[in-house]
Amino acid sequence: MFGWIVLAIILVVAGYAVVVYNNLVRQRQLSKEGWSGIDVQLKRRTDLIPNLLESVKGYMAHERETLEAVTAARTAAQSAQNGTPEQRAQAEGVLSGALGRLFAVAEAYPDLKASQNFLQFQGELSNTENEIQLSRRYYNGTARDLNTAVESFPSNIFANIFHFEKVQYFELDNPADRAVPTVKF
Repeated sequence: MFGWIVLAIILVVAGYAVVVYNNLVRQRQLSKEGWSGIDVQLKRRTDLIPNLLESVKGYMAHERETLEAVTAARTAAQSAQNGTPEQRAQAEGVLSGALGRLFAVAEAYPDLKASQNFLQFQGELSNTENEIQLSRRYYNGTARDLNTAVESFPSNIFANIFHFEKVQYFELDNPADRAVPTVKF
């Protein structure tokens, strides 16, 4: 009889370990999916920028410094693509700031504000910024769930055994970077 009780306890613990392990795997996959969503939207934004700059160049030839700042920030954001969420957020924050300055300078050019190409890229960029915000919110939610499972008892025991680790949130350090660049005209 004692043998059956021990066997039953072992089976319950093993069953619980399987359930916890599968939950941790699911949380990790959701987190990866969330990060992929952010990555897609950030890539879309960096792909839109050259077209936006081309539509602006003719009108803003003497605003070379602003255009160069956007180009440099875009390059930095592209080079941070394989970095940590913290590194990526920092580079994307700089890019958002540079885009905000570009749109602020564009206010002085009425012909540019009426340009169909510029208006189209402005709308696309605004939509992309909204998608980035939604993707960031989804990713941070999945990161929270995974981190909670990795830190909570007793699932933390199995997380340590199977080498599950916490993931970083995608956060912007500078409060000014948290704001979506103003793209109204």
